[in-house]
Amino acid sequence: MIDHPAIASAAPAPLRDQGAPAAPAGPAPSSPLEGGGVTSAKGFRAAGVHAGFRKNPERFDLALVVADEPCACAAVFTKNVFCSAPVSVSREYLGAAAGEPAYGTARAVVVNSGNANAATGERGLETARTSARLTAEVVGCAQEEVMVASTGVIGEHLSLEPFEAGLPVAHAALSAAGGADAARAIMTTDTRPKEAAVSFDGSDIGYPGCIFTVGGMAKGSGMIMPNMATMISVITTDAPVLSDVLHHALTEAVNNSFNKVTVDSDTSTNDSCFLFANGAAAPAGVQSFAPGSPALAAFQQALNAVCQNLARQMAADGEGATRLVTVNVTGAANQADADAAARAVANSPLVKTAVYGHDANWGRVAMAIGKSGAVFRQEEAAIDILGLPVCRKGLTVPFDEDEALRRFEAPEIIIDVDLGAGDAGSTMWTCDFSHDYVTINGDYRS
Repeated sequence: MIDHPAIASAAPAPLRDQGAPAAPAGPAPSSPLEGGGVTSAKGFRAAGVHAGFRKNPERFDLALVVADEPCACAAVFTKNVFCSAPVSVSREYLGAAAGEPAYGTARAVVVNSGNANAATGERGLETARTSARLTAEVVGCAQEEVMVASTGVIGEHLSLEPFEAGLPVAHAALSAAGGADAARAIMTTDTRPKEAAVSFDGSDIGYPGCIFTVGGMAKGSGMIMPNMATMISVITTDAPVLSDVLHHALTEAVNNSFNKVTVDSDTSTNDSCFLFANGAAAPAGVQSFAPGSPALAAFQQALNAVCQNLARQMAADGEGATRLVTVNVTGAANQADADAAARAVANSPLVKTAVYGHDANWGRVAMAIGKSGAVFRQEEAAIDILGLPVCRKGLTVPFDEDEALRRFEAPEIIIDVDLGAGDAGSTMWTCDFSHDYVTINGDYRS
């Protein structure tokens, strides 16, 4: 987990001193922007409108984000074989086959909610391409410069009429203040929009007088265990970063944020994350951020911060959730074991329901790490729940049940596990399971 003022929560003391060396000093931390989002970076405008994908006229269902000029674009997509038509078309426009790095040039992204356009065959592909063409016509760019994304019910054909009606309205409404409406328009079972932005100073990294910004929006509440990015996310920056370098930075950020989130262990058919970089905050002709440079390190830190902020918001807003749950695993033999153990705890319905019931039942955590495949000895394992030691050397530690109940009133529940087998660690974010999760998903199509 990358510590950052915008997202870091108060971490409990480590379970034991690992003797790890202090981390080297990095770039100056970026600063969170209150109320920031996908249009916080210079040169980007957005809008969210009701186009008719949903019956409720009060609910926005079409989002449009546009760069003032064509710019570098990188994307990561779901690895679900049953991927949606928009995923296939956006890959196609970036010149990438399934599984290949996707980056190039783009100008806009259009997102509809209410219908996923997944499992819709050739007709769905043609609909996705036509939606890109209709967007290109109102924006004034090439069709291939439009990224497309959809979210909603799987297996139903997507009508083009809402695009035809809504896109001119959305284009007319584009503004630098429109990011909040766009974030609302991409919601499905989300209870609130998810936005974040940070800025960082270029003075000490070779770009004096420049303030760079990274901002984004995301949606995701159910069918969440990404294997690429998030359900739908659009991120923008006014930093000068070339598309291939941008893709590398996005992949790193995604692996340490969206790929560390799980609500229900299911990976969506439509997961898409787009990152646009236009360089608008730098003087004309200035050199792009180079690999290995302090400037790129500062950008990576800012991108990580935005992605982790959005990831935590997604976990906290899981379907029916009442608590954000953070699982920290340390002392693993290697990174793969750390990830496996943390994901096993985060995915466990028994752990998640115990959190909902305010029950410090550490045996469920022990069960989860024990089945994870991580190599460790139970005699070396230690577990804390909300900072309370509950297990040491694989055995129970008496704790105050009343104090545990009091701590469970916190909005974030932190579970710490030390496997005692090495120096690797991992953090995963999830949420509790309540009765409402079943209600929401039982009634999803009705």
